[in-house]
Amino acid sequence: MAGDAGSAVRRVAGKALRRTPPSVQRALRRGASRLLTALPPTPGAMDGALWQSPPLPLPEGHSLAEIEEVFRSWSVNGQPVGHLDGYVDDSLWRFLYTWGLVRDLSGSCLELGANPYFTTHLLDEHTSLDLTLANYYGERGEATETVSYLPTGSTERVEKARCSTLFNVEEDTFPYDDDHFDVVLFCEMIEHMLMDPLHTLREIRRVLKPGGVLVLTTPNVARLNNVMAVLNGANLYDPYSGFGPYGRHNREYTRDELHRVLAFTGYDVDESLTADGHPTTAAHWPHHAEVAPLLQGRRPDLGHYLFVRARATGVPRDGLPSFLFRSWPTDVLVDDA
Repeated sequence: MAGDAGSAVRRVAGKALRRTPPSVQRALRRGASRLLTALPPTPGAMDGALWQSPPLPLPEGHSLAEIEEVFRSWSVNGQPVGHLDGYVDDSLWRFLYTWGLVRDLSGSCLELGANPYFTTHLLDEHTSLDLTLANYYGERGEATETVSYLPTGSTERVEKARCSTLFNVEEDTFPYDDDHFDVVLFCEMIEHMLMDPLHTLREIRRVLKPGGVLVLTTPNVARLNNVMAVLNGANLYDPYSGFGPYGRHNREYTRDELHRVLAFTGYDVDESLTADGHPTTAAHWPHHAEVAPLLQGRRPDLGHYLFVRARATGVPRDGLPSFLFRSWPTDVLVDDA
């Protein structure tokens, strides 16, 4: 019953990293322990014919085990090695699926919410993108943080300084000129937005060059484990967080909703998939066998995370889409159809 063990240990709380963003703190608290290394190391048919995470992209000449070994040697701001293992357990595959959407791109790239810099490392080492980093720790300005790790095959640690601009993507005007970036990564952030994710998407659209690429990732509210949870009377909403309102998932999305909000804000989706962040199974849920045949038509949409690559080719619409907002004046709410 490896799936049962994995589900249990992923609920074990971890220690939060000092100055780490709420999204990472939450993942640490709920991340799996290193016991998950006993589970299958690559994506596979964890739920038989019902759900299979897509093939995992890997940098040429590197294995999944090698990438994992580097990330388990991670230290941010001098913290003990291993302090982010829970995050690696929870999201190793997600980092690689995200990298896979930009691996062949070049030019200037803005990574929003870059800390703790796992995806940053993949972008830096395995793409030709020129990186600009942004974070937010409750204050505006600039920050320099250190990341150290042990490269594959080396006995000497490497330390890098990661410099970022600090601003609130939901409230602030981005401190960049119009048409500035070729690529923007907006990963595991939209689900934390409190009031107006459209502000963020419009600002990203503004700073992207015409035809530039947005990569957006976020948990999939319609993932298989959530479907089974609701069918068995469990609650799928995120608990209240001790790290404040940004420390929890305030609104998760289906793939269709994400496509609709992107179209509303001026993007055309050119690649979209769901996938898991780590080995998982829903087969332990009661009634799984009875429900599985009913979900066959939704098989591509059952992964834990949504991964979307879209291009800035449209014009953002005014107002707020009525499927996503309510209790606003009628002249503000508009039909997105």
